[in-house]
Amino acid sequence: MGRMFGTDGVRGIANADLSCELAMKIGAAGAYVLTSVHNPRILVGQDTRKSGDMLACALSAGICSIGGDVINVGVIPTPAMAYLARLYSADAAVMISASHNTMEYNGIKWFDGDGYKLSDELEDRIEAIVKGEEIMDKPTGSGVGNCLSAPRAVEKYKEFLKSTATESFSGMTVVLDCANGSASNIAADVFSELGAKVISWADEPDGCNINDLCGSTHPDSLQELMTERMADAGFAFDGDADRVIAADEMGNIVDGDRIMGICAKYMKKEGKLKDDTLVVTVLSNLGLKLRMKELGINIEETAVGDRYILERMRQKGYSLGGEQSGHIIFYDKNTTGDGMLSAIQVMNILAKTKKRFSELANDVPILPQVMVNVVVSPEDKAAALKDEDMINDIRAVEKLLEGEGRVLVRASGTEPLIRIMLEGRSEEQINPLALRIAKILEAKYAGRIK
Repeated sequence: MGRMFGTDGVRGIANADLSCELAMKIGAAGAYVLTSVHNPRILVGQDTRKSGDMLACALSAGICSIGGDVINVGVIPTPAMAYLARLYSADAAVMISASHNTMEYNGIKWFDGDGYKLSDELEDRIEAIVKGEEIMDKPTGSGVGNCLSAPRAVEKYKEFLKSTATESFSGMTVVLDCANGSASNIAADVFSELGAKVISWADEPDGCNINDLCGSTHPDSLQELMTERMADAGFAFDGDADRVIAADEMGNIVDGDRIMGICAKYMKKEGKLKDDTLVVTVLSNLGLKLRMKELGINIEETAVGDRYILERMRQKGYSLGGEQSGHIIFYDKNTTGDGMLSAIQVMNILAKTKKRFSELANDVPILPQVMVNVVVSPEDKAAALKDEDMINDIRAVEKLLEGEGRVLVRASGTEPLIRIMLEGRSEEQINPLALRIAKILEAKYAGRIK
């Protein structure tokens, strides 16, 4: 069995991989490990998936079983949990969400009382308790916990988001794709109250339509709306609103790398980019890195996962970091990626500079990049990454690229996938090369190219 915690918490198909029994154990173990006080206070939130209520009840039962008090904040974005943990002086916070995954999946992510995702060491200890390797003391009688609610939590988070705007958005039109997820009842209010004319889409969640052909992983609809409505900017969030993908006024996609490039350039000019440094992952585009170097901005590179970006930012106090996928952390504002907060920062720049979004985005050139995902069984992941035939073919491909591109192969931390990424001079060149590598895994590990 692999490690229970991936790069973003525990995740699986709800009521199968992620059962109520497992959720209850994780609730109890997490509360036991994270808190050393009597009757710890733990926030519990969720996205709009139908399985959210079921898992929230099970998780809350686990927390109460070791004497913790649950404060249920209901449907809310993941970054709100990090903010509210600090605001309410909670001992911990838990978000029930599978982020950008389809509705049958769900997940459990823990934050400590300061709003930080847990270290590998803490997650490993929680996992050990869940597996029965450590016994917890459980209270009885008056020692068990209660479940409370926080009806003002969403409003508090909306107030926080609005506080990060430095400009009025009056006279600007923005399209918001809420992915039928956690942003659905928040985003339009926030941006309209900041002065923008808002066109909101995919904001009617029914428990089953989260991320269904909408949101940051399906930006086609956002692009169409941008060209139809003549808007200044568009933003697509994922199911739990901790990431964002944008579109300029012409409907061109502006991914996380370009958003970071725009913000890093602006923050450097304003003297707000700590040590003139941007933190990215190994997946960030080579074009971004080269442009930042031209602008005198240093690049710090980490493993894939916003938790690793945040670790580097905490270590050195850096102010901006993120991922190509749209997890962007403004460390002076929150301790995790926040899609709506990131969108507000972009709108601040548009309002202040009076430039078109396309002009800002085109200043950060992006090299062609392709990603091929190969579904493999969890048991085969490690062997596939070390496969000699694949490694030899990667070397041959890199030689063909002649130093003007790169190959990166890694295992997904949240899904049973091997991801093969290539950058190069053109898609026509790198697409067949990526498929060539993928077919080795397809043949040797019963892989399925996705």
